Amino acid sequence: MFSVALFEPEIPPNTGNIIRLCANTGTQLHLIEPLGFSLDDKQLLRAGLDYHEYASVKTYPDFSTFVTCHSDARIFAVTTKGGMSYHEVAYQKGDIFLFGPETRGLPESIRNQFDENKKIRIPMSENSRSLNLSNATAILLYEAWRQNGFKGGA
Repeated sequence: MFSVALFEPEIPPNTGNIIRLCANTGTQLHLIEPLGFSLDDKQLLRAGLDYHEYASVKTYPDFSTFVTCHSDARIFAVTTKGGMSYHEVAYQKGDIFLFGPETRGLPESIRNQFDENKKIRIPMSENSRSLNLSNATAILLYEAWRQNGFKGGA
């Protein structure tokens, strides 16, 4: 129904948690290289428990290849620099949520490729820098799924 894309993820347990989230929500996961770990990393596998076999994960050598492969999709850049809160968007089947690396977020060169209405943020307290990547992914994914009546869920 939806897709999550991680641009150059760095921390294996975060990606493992997101693999588990994607398996449980029927969400496609896209990993955009370079990755900060190997896909057989023990921490990645431990965090994903036994859900790896139930998740659909695709990798891409770079961002331009990813964009070319998904030129027909609505892609939302999730960034603390976004002007619109995630709950203000009416999500549709096929939407993709793009998240940046844990330590630096989406680089400006990537953010600049998106219209302002495709750059979304999750509200936080004024002095906060960011949320954990897997937590932010869950917040956004469940809002999109909720808006669509949890279709495909039990």
